[in-house]
Amino acid sequence: MSSLRTVFTRSARASPLQTVTRIGGRRYASTAAPPPKTSSSRRWAALRTAAFVGAGVALLVRETSASKQQQPPPAKALDEAAQREYFGRPSYGSAKDAEAAIAELRAVLPEGAITTLKEVLENQGSGQWSYLPEVAPTAVVYPSSTEEVVKIVKIADKYRIPLIPRSAGTSLEGHCSAEHGGILLDFEENMNKILAVRPDDLDATVQPGLKWVHLNEYLKEKDIPLFFPLDPSPDAAIGGMLSNGCSGTNACFYGTAKGEWFLNITAVLADGTVIKTRQRAKKSSAGFDLTKLFTGAEGTLGIITEVTLRLTPVLPVSVAVTGFKTVEEAAKVVSEVVRSGVRVNCAELLDGTAMLATNRSGLVDKEFPATPHLFFKFAGGEAQRKEDAARTAAIVKKYGGTPLEFAKTEKEAEDLWAGRKWALASAQALNSNAKVWTTDVCVPISRLPELIARIRADLDEHGVVAPIVSHAADGNVHALMLFEGDEERARVEQCVERMVDHAIALEGTCTGEHGVGKGKKHHLEHELGRTTLDTMRKIKMTLDPKYLMNPEKLYPIPGQSGHHGHSH
Repeated sequence: MSSLRTVFTRSARASPLQTVTRIGGRRYASTAAPPPKTSSSRRWAALRTAAFVGAGVALLVRETSASKQQQPPPAKALDEAAQREYFGRPSYGSAKDAEAAIAELRAVLPEGAITTLKEVLENQGSGQWSYLPEVAPTAVVYPSSTEEVVKIVKIADKYRIPLIPRSAGTSLEGHCSAEHGGILLDFEENMNKILAVRPDDLDATVQPGLKWVHLNEYLKEKDIPLFFPLDPSPDAAIGGMLSNGCSGTNACFYGTAKGEWFLNITAVLADGTVIKTRQRAKKSSAGFDLTKLFTGAEGTLGIITEVTLRLTPVLPVSVAVTGFKTVEEAAKVVSEVVRSGVRVNCAELLDGTAMLATNRSGLVDKEFPATPHLFFKFAGGEAQRKEDAARTAAIVKKYGGTPLEFAKTEKEAEDLWAGRKWALASAQALNSNAKVWTTDVCVPISRLPELIARIRADLDEHGVVAPIVSHAADGNVHALMLFEGDEERARVEQCVERMVDHAIALEGTCTGEHGVGKGKKHHLEHELGRTTLDTMRKIKMTLDPKYLMNPEKLYPIPGQSGHHGHSH
């Protein structure tokens, strides 16, 4: 029942006390000064208050009765059994339904916009760097506009055919795998354009298949001194970056995809409804932020067709490198540098194995000692960069690091940073016959030394060769695990599981920037808790009641436990 209470407050503009009576959500105030505290005045005050309260109670009773008559019956709760039915046994169209859907798509889409060629299906349904078992789609479509996506979605909805969006295919956790067959929408082919750049507003509107590298190259070519600072894989495209909550080496300075870098999106929901999440203003308190609801949702709530993103001025940057005897010392340096207030743009940690791979790769001109190294970038004006570098150098010296080596020219800076830039590509230099399983976790920065020590001990114990690379200022660790054959692959897979367990035990997360996909969804209940996960599931069930949008990603089946992400 609504509360009724009387309080006294002093006005900011006048000294007399205000008498404020609250009835339900309403506020009644009298600005008259209180009478002198005589027994007579107290009686009159009591009578006035009683009369006012009595009237309020009567009003409250009438409002409550009316609201009871108008209120709809409560919605039925979505219990675990209903969620398990939805996520565990979805009902999809038959093979004949899929054939009918493909026929309708051929009729409404331009020629060449749909294919069922086996080699294309197998290629598009797998990630470039993913070694999870992945399933090919039934068909691949190449939409050119939001309107075409609406047509595709409505036909899929009619025949209950799953939909899998794909921007560039660089994801690592099986995000593009068509677990139940279905239609894969490839945005890289036709929806890869810059639609508008507004330098005065520091924003741009783009399609989901545009690669962030190409956007920044375009801005540089047009002499627009702005850039988009999120920098994951150079092949990554904007749609997947948003959907997986990406970040990169710049995150400690500029933040991640879950910050304010995406102003709005245009998305097609599971029934073909088109929404635009907000306007272009740099800030808004109008409702909750639907853009962020789709950020990290991995294509499970709708299909993104346009993105308006923020740009930021290009700042001068200095590069410096230092080496250490142990990874733990290097990690402690980064933690202290960040705590000290140094405006570090990037702080990347490569362990000795990573440096050995870099030297062997032939991709860099400079040879580094095969010991743990930190690669720093400092951004800002010259005086600011010099001050930040000097403070960092003092901290490096405190922990026994080699003197900071600074690049004196742009070419030297490129050469120094190349040691970090080619870390992933360099890993195979340790074994040219091996495949590389790449995974990431993230912890609070103070727990980074302990996390790296645990990961390295586990890898060494099980004989797994793996360079470790860390966005150290964020507590984000990547292990590049090499394997040959099924037996080594099984060992690597178990190392990945233990790596996640170590991170969660240290109050971290199973993924800092790669996303969950099918590969890590079985860790979510352990990390987030059942009630949080149930809330995510209910949002999914509301927006996608037929479970068509990128099924079998992100949301584990209620009641499941153990390792389910790598089997089909």
